[in-house]
Amino acid sequence: MSSARPTHRPDEPSEGVGVARASFMNVPGSPVETRRQLLVKIAWMALWMLYLAYPAGDLLGGHHGTAGTVFGWCCLAGFVVAYVLLVIFRSQAGMRPRACLTIVVTMVGLAIAASAVLGGAFLTLFIYASVCVAIITPLKYGLHALVAMAALTATVGWGIGAGTDNIATIALSAFLSGVAMTGLQRLVATMKELREARAAVAHLAASEERLRLARDLHDLLGHSLSLITLKSELAGRFMDAGKDEAARAQVADIEQVARQSLTDVREAVTGFRRPTLPVELAAARTALGAAQVRLEASPELVDRWPSLAEEESGALAWALREAVTNVVRHGEGATLCAVAGDERWEENGERYAVLEVADNGRGPGKSQPGNGLSGLEERLALVGGRLETGPGERGKGFRLRALVPLRTPL
Repeated sequence: MSSARPTHRPDEPSEGVGVARASFMNVPGSPVETRRQLLVKIAWMALWMLYLAYPAGDLLGGHHGTAGTVFGWCCLAGFVVAYVLLVIFRSQAGMRPRACLTIVVTMVGLAIAASAVLGGAFLTLFIYASVCVAIITPLKYGLHALVAMAALTATVGWGIGAGTDNIATIALSAFLSGVAMTGLQRLVATMKELREARAAVAHLAASEERLRLARDLHDLLGHSLSLITLKSELAGRFMDAGKDEAARAQVADIEQVARQSLTDVREAVTGFRRPTLPVELAAARTALGAAQVRLEASPELVDRWPSLAEEESGALAWALREAVTNVVRHGEGATLCAVAGDERWEENGERYAVLEVADNGRGPGKSQPGNGLSGLEERLALVGGRLETGPGERGKGFRLRALVPLRTPL
């Protein structure tokens, strides 16, 4: 099973498989990004139009005169058009409150008019109207609006003599459908807040690394450059005074300080490039989300091993990055990726930190490990760890375990 290092940043979606899937799907509650996503969303919405078979069947059954039938089809067509327009407006980046309110009021009016003229078969429209009321009503007023819609449904039903059982069924269905939509609205709002929180965590983690690098470079170069400046001035004075040996000594010191500064800068930049578990976990959520793969990871994972040294922690972060890349690029059929942390005692008495990443895809099959996993195995070996790979539970998917020594700090 081959793999390679991902080329995206934590705040960018992965390409390839993820883009192909995302072109057909979008996260619930987020604006659609392409026409294809909008068409798919409308297609899913059309599945819920099956209840309109009742009023359509009533019109096709010849129970009304020509004028009544034409009026019924006009009301039904206008209702469907209004429903589709509401979905389109709600799917855009900026919702238009007045337009949405006008659409919902129109839908309620059409439901009342059609029911009053054509009878109880058109009471079904109130179910859709209640759902749309729940969509545009603020959450704190949602329950009151739905009770009002149920009361309106019952009132219209009694007014046209639809029958107690029929009225109770449709009014209750309208109320419960609206409540379900209100719950979905709350879920969507929570998901949006979680996505924003994850993006903020990734941004803060990256900002913290930049601040650390800035502090390190300031401390390293500030002292070194000041020393080089001072010694350069001394070398110039010694040369003017004819003290060549003293000037050469200062130049030699300048060379030594410059070499040491270069080494220190390289070490600082290497530390900046070293991945960390919080950053890689945030990047994993973004990459897997773009590929429509759900990530299961405990929030305590980022602080699972506080005493782990930087080298060992960096190796685990590399392992997480490599495993997620494998899932995105090669995890065919995967819908779930589970990340877990554990500890293991070996027979020699040494304790290891274990990072496990498993997916529920089709697995590696008979393919051989690629360069990515081979490089990861070498990286873990440098810190005294090892890599274990194989099929997941019950032979499904692919499981990767990265082990690094967990030593007690002195």
